[in-house]
Amino acid sequence: MVARGIQSANHPILAQIVPIRRCNLACTYCNEFDKHSPPVPLATMLERIDHLARLRTANIEISGGEPMLHPGLDEIIRHIRGTGALAGLITNGYLLSRKRIEGFNRDGLDHLQISIDNVTPDDVSMKSLKVLDAKLQLLAKHAAFSVNINSVLGGDLDNPEDALTIARRAIELGHTATVGLIHNEHGRLLPLTPAQHRVYSEITALTAPFYTVQNQNDFQRNLAFGRPNDWQCGAGGRYLYICEDGLVHWCSQQRGHPGIPLAEYTIDDVRRESTSEKSCAPFCTVSCVHRVALLDRIRTQPITALDEITPASASGAQSVRALRWMFVTGPYHDRFRAVAARLLGSK
Repeated sequence: MVARGIQSANHPILAQIVPIRRCNLACTYCNEFDKHSPPVPLATMLERIDHLARLRTANIEISGGEPMLHPGLDEIIRHIRGTGALAGLITNGYLLSRKRIEGFNRDGLDHLQISIDNVTPDDVSMKSLKVLDAKLQLLAKHAAFSVNINSVLGGDLDNPEDALTIARRAIELGHTATVGLIHNEHGRLLPLTPAQHRVYSEITALTAPFYTVQNQNDFQRNLAFGRPNDWQCGAGGRYLYICEDGLVHWCSQQRGHPGIPLAEYTIDDVRRESTSEKSCAPFCTVSCVHRVALLDRIRTQPITALDEITPASASGAQSVRALRWMFVTGPYHDRFRAVAARLLGSK
């Protein structure tokens, strides 16, 4: 994904696509599900993936609703991998089993994310560590793909220590851990309390690989302390959100912008939206869009960007120093780009 993101700015780095809006849970804060919608027909999903491939999308993540309710999920994953894109899955984890995990291994799934909201289920969310810990153990034992566990802070959450417990358990099992900041229905920040600030700092101090550095950079740090970010949001361009109706939106919280059918989406749309002004950007908490912007900053400002995301841990810092060397010195301009060009078939 990094190589394809660095190659040019004229294609999406990440697309999140919804094959079904229905969910088996009903978390009270969520506005991305219902209890009745049928799955998008498999042929339609494959056509949408083919169009993302024509746009040269580097990474396609399957979201929902709950995507594991779609009967053609395995074929969708295989089709994504067949385009050369990375395949990701965002799930609540409830429907995972050893058989499903081993199926995902065969399909070629690259990465999976589960968001866990609390240690013990409550009236707000059933996505709890108590319920899902057995699933995390299955993933640790059988998954050939990377697994990230995301916890949340902000708003009216009464137990910020839950997020720290969840992150520590994820790392103990060999998964990666991130922390998200709760947003309102428009994707904007809800302030953190002093206790939540403390927990946020403890979680972001945990060792994390390059893929999870959205928690180590200025985007999340600024938001955690109520500071706006001055950045170019690439939503609708470098990042695409495709709803169950096949429309392209900036993100799940900004539906209707631009609201163009994916089948009609062109590289001109990608270029336009990559640089369009978005009033929601300063306090946006959508970390996947931040991650895409971070790759673009590495592309255009490698020294500054890689210095900013250097983790506090020695091992993490060493990894980023290696990346900094690759991007900034001669090999970035000749060997790295030459290899990327051969792998990606660029001219």
